[in-house]
Amino acid sequence: MDALSKLLSTRDWLMADGATGTNLFNMGLSSGEPPEFWNTDKPDNIRTLYRSAVNAGSDIFLTNTFGGNASRLKLHGAQGRVHELNRIGASLGREIADACGRTVVVAGSMGPTGEIFEPMGTLTHAAAVEMFHEQAEGLKAGGADVLWVETISAPEEYKAAAEAAALAGMPWCGTMSFDTAGRTMMGMTSSAMAEMVEKLVNPPIAYGANCGVGASDLMRTVLGFAAVGSPRPLIAKGNAGIPKYHDGHIHYDGTPELMAEYAVLARDAGVRIIGGCCGTMPEHLAAMRAALEQRPKGPVPTLEDISAKLGGFSSASDGTGDTSGDPKRERRNRRG
Repeated sequence: MDALSKLLSTRDWLMADGATGTNLFNMGLSSGEPPEFWNTDKPDNIRTLYRSAVNAGSDIFLTNTFGGNASRLKLHGAQGRVHELNRIGASLGREIADACGRTVVVAGSMGPTGEIFEPMGTLTHAAAVEMFHEQAEGLKAGGADVLWVETISAPEEYKAAAEAAALAGMPWCGTMSFDTAGRTMMGMTSSAMAEMVEKLVNPPIAYGANCGVGASDLMRTVLGFAAVGSPRPLIAKGNAGIPKYHDGHIHYDGTPELMAEYAVLARDAGVRIIGGCCGTMPEHLAAMRAALEQRPKGPVPTLEDISAKLGGFSSASDGTGDTSGDPKRERRNRRG
């Protein structure tokens, strides 16, 4: 049994990490600079990134390899460094995890290629599998416990990553980003994703949502997953609030208190792996961990519970497969 499955078998919930980009920008990463270059150029900063998540209570942290595929690295003339940058990103994580004195899972982050699949674009299934497989082999060589495919919009890309994980002989998890009125950018709903996952030849250990619009919208998506009824563990990695432009910088307005509420709501909704995405700093993670440990489990939250505690939803669509543009509850009220 892989390290993540072992840990899941012993715990009701696990806490993942927070933001990579936000934390690295705070360390001096420049806009447009590939974060993956820091794996070789500033390894101590990457160790600090990983260690801060572990110290804040994370059971799982993601490697600094989100854009480490050939398509993304080609933008910086570094498509020949895929294996190197992924291997070192994972090996730095292995070093931190092995030294922390408890079981912590090193998850090899694999983000989207940035290309569009045929026939709308030029990316073929075979080319996508090859890119993800190359990245996966680097992460495997560096000692990652599991591959972590994230922020995916297209079902075709998710399926290619699943195939690549099988080729690499690695367990994997996979999340999509629901940022367009309850759907992914390519139109997939939460219920459609849940159904797709169960039909894969090589399904993930766990699946869910990351990034998106804000914690409220992500929680609504999670309820969509849960409604399908799959026994597979769910993942929620929501942003720390909404991005706001202030003094020349992007800041996320979510407080540690808000993220603590989100973490408890996610747990009560049945999510097994709970973390943060953009804007989530160590102080958010520490508040989330404390809330998860100290607050008793409650009933599955309703949409009203979620909006009351985390703020309103960004769109009327609920992301569960309903295409009318309005939540079902509101339609009933109008008919009544």
